[in-house]
Amino acid sequence: MAANSFGILYRLTTFGESHGPAIGGVIDGCPAGVTLDFEAIQKDLDRRKPGQSAIVTQRKEPDEVEFLSGIFEGKTTGTPIGFCIRNTNQKSQDYSHIKQQYRPSHADYVYDEKYGFRDYRGGGRSSARETASRVVAGAIAKQFLNPITIQAYVSAVGSLQLEKSPDQLDLSLAEQNIVRCPDPQLAVQMEEYIKQVRKEGDTVGGVVSCVIKNVPKGLGAPVFDKLHAVLGHAMLSINAVKGFEYGSGFEGIKMKGSEHNDLYHEDGTTLTNRSGGVQGGISNGMDIYFNVAFKPVATIMQKQEALTHEGELVEMQGKGRHDPCVVPRAVPIVEAMAALVLADFTLLKRADKL
Repeated sequence: MAANSFGILYRLTTFGESHGPAIGGVIDGCPAGVTLDFEAIQKDLDRRKPGQSAIVTQRKEPDEVEFLSGIFEGKTTGTPIGFCIRNTNQKSQDYSHIKQQYRPSHADYVYDEKYGFRDYRGGGRSSARETASRVVAGAIAKQFLNPITIQAYVSAVGSLQLEKSPDQLDLSLAEQNIVRCPDPQLAVQMEEYIKQVRKEGDTVGGVVSCVIKNVPKGLGAPVFDKLHAVLGHAMLSINAVKGFEYGSGFEGIKMKGSEHNDLYHEDGTTLTNRSGGVQGGISNGMDIYFNVAFKPVATIMQKQEALTHEGELVEMQGKGRHDPCVVPRAVPIVEAMAALVLADFTLLKRADKL
């Protein structure tokens, strides 16, 4: 299986399966001499890990990262950073019923069609558990991207949606509730709705929004590696993502060009930011903001028709421990993937001109 790496200069390759001994990765291209805050890395992992609240999967994993190479006396050495996260709470028997069945809207069927073989335990390589490795690499990237800051938050759960723009919100409030929504009142409604959906044996989707501040001008390339295009690639590579929009996004189609254009100040900044911090595929120094849509989790605790390996339709019901709504745990994953993109383009920019 190819395509397990992301990035050009700052490059992450991940390995492992949901119910194997461990997951992990190798980070290549991290600059030497970066003093690492290991508590900050673990904090991001804790924000993503299962079992952290009543509205996420109750699989209990400590998700403690173990670094194997590339770090000496608390600093990066410039050599590949190898790391792993042990799987300690697998319950592979929860998936024995799907050994010969393909779950609706999962990767089961297409994996068998593509490879002729699959690890049915929790989806194997297609499990969202793989994203923990991305969070490690993103947390390291954040530490040498300073003063760039990356803040994601939940802006919608089902039809419950924030009406305020990012500049009207106190984003620090997002980490003060288990939904990770910066509007405390709406967060309570979202939490109750997720609990209700869970009781019904069902799931619900949502939106994670992200704001990137203090971005220097000149990140990105004007043709195939446009900054927003690579951000879109990064976000759409996350499990359960169904959509990506940046700047004015789909709402921009309702405007005329005279309304949509971002006019300039004398210093090159703009009066408005409908471009979302990117013009011509290159950062313009304004804040970058985007939205990522997540579908309802495909495993539900209700009876549905499934397809067997022999081509028969049978009735099945989900088992095991699953998220009723993925977006609260997806917040640090969105931040991590944004950090990987920004880190890569920051390093590439150093070679753009003398």
